[in-house]
Amino acid sequence: MNKTNNPKLKPFAQNLRKDMTKEERHLWYDFLKTIPVTVNRQKVIGNYIADFYIASSKLIIELDGSQHYEEKGIEYDNKRSSYFSDLGIRVLRYSNDDINNNFDGVCEDIGKYLK
Repeated sequence: MNKTNNPKLKPFAQNLRKDMTKEERHLWYDFLKTIPVTVNRQKVIGNYIADFYIASSKLIIELDGSQHYEEKGIEYDNKRSSYFSDLGIRVLRYSNDDINNNFDGVCEDIGKYLK
C-alpha cells in the first residue's frame, strides 16, 4: 500500500462513513459486510478516498451518482482510476442505478474479483 496517504483526508473519510448514501448502505449492509474478507469503507489511499477497498484482492469498488457522469466528474474519476491502477489496484464502478435496479448482478460481478 502507498505510504503517502494524505492525513488531512482522514476526518473527511470518517464523516463519509457516518453519512453513507442510500446505495452505499445497501451494498455495505446487504453484501460487503457479509463476505469473508476485510472490506474498508471510505479508505484513504494517497490523495483520494475510495468508497470501498478490499486489500486482499487489491480491489476498489466505487458507486457513482449523477455527478460522476458530468464532464468534470468523468475527468476526475479517470485521474483517480489511473492513480489506483498505477498502484496495482483494480477499480470497479457501478452507478447508483445499478445498485437500485440490479443489485444481485452487481454482487455477482464483485464476487468474480474476490480472492
